[in-house]
Amino acid sequence: MGSFDFVTFFFFVAAVIIFIQLRSVLGKRTGHEQRPPQDQMARRDQAPEGLDDPKVVTLPRRGRENQEPDTFAAVDAYAEPGTELNKGLRDVVTADPSFSPNEFVGGASTAYEMIVSAYAEGDRKTLKGLLSREVFDGFVAAIEERESRGETVRSNFVGIEKASIIQAEMKGTEANITVRIISQLISATLDKDGQVIEGDLAEVTDVNDVWTFARDTRSRDPNWRLIATEADQ
Repeated sequence: MGSFDFVTFFFFVAAVIIFIQLRSVLGKRTGHEQRPPQDQMARRDQAPEGLDDPKVVTLPRRGRENQEPDTFAAVDAYAEPGTELNKGLRDVVTADPSFSPNEFVGGASTAYEMIVSAYAEGDRKTLKGLLSREVFDGFVAAIEERESRGETVRSNFVGIEKASIIQAEMKGTEANITVRIISQLISATLDKDGQVIEGDLAEVTDVNDVWTFARDTRSRDPNWRLIATEADQ
């Protein structure tokens, strides 16, 4: 965690396949030298412009007041009944009956890799479709500062060790889902002369992040966007 500008038709098709998987869930990451602006927890007033998807799926506009018991089966299997997490997830499902915790985590893992990879590469177009306006502005400011110094990033995503939902809540009609992601990546920052000034080109680094995604459950747009990031201490 849009449309992606690839130079060959092959990569265009691959991008479409990945994007379809993200239609109602989010997800994954590929490492970066400087962490994206952390601890900002910026909230969005509206989604950024520029996302044009011909395959938008119309999702339910309203939750149902009286849910059948089986409606919450996936929630109860994911989070222990009676806990705050279970209650929050039930509220999300009430607003959007198509929501599935496990499917969301899978999508969030995919968006995580895409967002971190795009940040490392300075790919503003990809970031714009996956981030809220405030988070996008923060990422772009960090990218521009890096570019002004003539620095580049080389990164390689190794994998995600664990991804799990740690908080869920409804804020009006907007669903907010917070995910803790533990990943491994290889990343290094190079100066304008190609010398490593941060990180390592061979060392695998453990990264712990807490990211929050949001979506208006009444919107026909099924996309979730990253609205807050922080490093998990």
